[in-house]
Amino acid sequence: MTRPANTWRNLLLSDEAAAFTADVLMQLALDFEATHYAQIRRHYESMRPEPDEDPRQLELFPEHASSAFDHRRDS
Repeated sequence: MTRPANTWRNLLLSDEAAAFTADVLMQLALDFEATHYAQIRRHYESMRPEPDEDPRQLELFPEHASSAFDHRRDS
């Protein structure tokens, strides 16, 4: 009879150990994101498609056309 390979999926953890592990991993993820935020943001911005400059496109919210978040107005 063969024993199943030990993987992280079939480790038996107590409720307390599972909660502690989840907290540690979440803190690690948050610390990593805080440290490397600029790099992560540059990566996602490089993947973002350029907005269409179609003159036929209607401005749905003209009162917000000069918003600081509207990247089309930057150029």
